[in-house]
Amino acid sequence: MHAADKTKTAAIRSHRTSERVARVRGAVRTCGTIHPVTATPTRQPDPALADPAAVRLARAAAQEEAGAERVGDHVGAVAEDAVSATHLFEADHAGYQGWNWAVTVAFAGPGTPLSVSEVVLLPGEDALVAPEWVPWHERVRAGDLGVGDLLPAPEDDPRLAPGYVGSDDPAVEEVALEVGLGRVRVLSREGVLDAAQRWHGGDFGPRSEMARSAPATCGTCGFYTRLAGSLGAAYGVCANEMTPADGHVVHVEYGCGAHSEVEVEGGPLVPVAEVVYDDAVLDVEANSESGK
Repeated sequence: MHAADKTKTAAIRSHRTSERVARVRGAVRTCGTIHPVTATPTRQPDPALADPAAVRLARAAAQEEAGAERVGDHVGAVAEDAVSATHLFEADHAGYQGWNWAVTVAFAGPGTPLSVSEVVLLPGEDALVAPEWVPWHERVRAGDLGVGDLLPAPEDDPRLAPGYVGSDDPAVEEVALEVGLGRVRVLSREGVLDAAQRWHGGDFGPRSEMARSAPATCGTCGFYTRLAGSLGAAYGVCANEMTPADGHVVHVEYGCGAHSEVEVEGGPLVPVAEVVYDDAVLDVEANSESGK
């Protein structure tokens, strides 16, 4: 087997040892992600497991697994239990910068020979590792939905509440009672607050760059259409096709340069003085000769 293939095989073949070593260092494997480990022991290993002979045995095992690749300096040793310890060596292998060879050695008790339990590659603090695993159902983010995509809401979505429970919005409940019909689920109070907070910090909120430079707010604009229900206290929809906010939910304190009541002062763009002198024409007057 090629040295690089052996290196990769050693890095992934032993889940059991990797989990044990990571747990001792305070790094727990979660959803398939290998977290960085360090040689910070929670307890000191037995002297027989950490003496120079044990280090030489562990290095030889790591070198055998690494093949032609050089095994770096000894980083440290961590006790696994009373009869075993793991030695860490820097891995001098392309693509594995910051990784360590982890060699677990054990013995049956005082006076018994040491043996190698397992050799694996584990990431150190400065190692380049894969990002945290994100479950598939949590990978969709705002704005990812495309044309033709389907995105069903979870059964326990906190933003929704059963229709028979109520919507926490008197205006919506009043309409539902008048019509005699209702939806299976409606926006819950948590959903309302979540939307309000998200819109407040969005592109059409009161702190956006456009709003800060606007001459007036949407609350005094004729194109502002107030939302029904409790959200209407602070939000509406812009109906001015000349603005980027057209058709979007805007905060009542948002604003833009297309406000319905904005006025532009008339007159020339370049100020003109009341008196203008024409320097292009010179008037020459002859002086009378002196003494005549």
